[in-house]
Amino acid sequence: MDLILIFFTALMVGFSGAVVPGPLLSVTVNETLRRGIEAGPLLITGHAILELGLTIGLVYGLSYYLNNALVGGTFGFLGGAVLLWMGWGMIKEFWSGEGQLSLKTENQSESLNPILAGAVVSLSNPYFLIWWGTIGAGYVVIAMEYGLAGIVFFFLGHISADYIWYTFASWLVYAGSSKLSSRAYRGITGGCGVFLVAMAFFFLYSGFNFLFKDILL
Repeated sequence: MDLILIFFTALMVGFSGAVVPGPLLSVTVNETLRRGIEAGPLLITGHAILELGLTIGLVYGLSYYLNNALVGGTFGFLGGAVLLWMGWGMIKEFWSGEGQLSLKTENQSESLNPILAGAVVSLSNPYFLIWWGTIGAGYVVIAMEYGLAGIVFFFLGHISADYIWYTFASWLVYAGSSKLSSRAYRGITGGCGVFLVAMAFFFLYSGFNFLFKDILL
């Protein structure tokens, strides 16, 4: 019963984070329009691989480094740069008018590798590392009381929330894609790009604040 409780509490907390709009959702929308409904699950697979590594790391004391302001600041700057690059690419596609709505497999090579993108976009968020260094670390400590089974149930509960939500989001976008004109598609792409650029500047600002606290004070 305790393992079931760990699973469902991890699931609920996972949902509370998954449903909040962020860079990963924006990339999910854009990639779903490019490659189809599988984009959501593929992006989350990259996200899941990253989180599995963090979970294993936390078992062996990684939380100290995740809570380090220098680490958060560094990832804030690097992540901001990555999001700025991705967002600007989407905006250029919008302004050029070259983007076309196509879900054919032969065009998939032109878009991001979704598994890699899922990991990179997640890692670009300094608050992702903070969550894992605090809330995630706390969950891992509790789960460790039940041994390997506790860690497995925690991770499965947490990642299930992401798979459910982002698969659902991809399905919603895919279901409506047949009604989208090329103009509407470019508008969505441009909107996603603007959002990523805004998030990039927010992450750069956050990275500066983290580094300021850790180095200059």
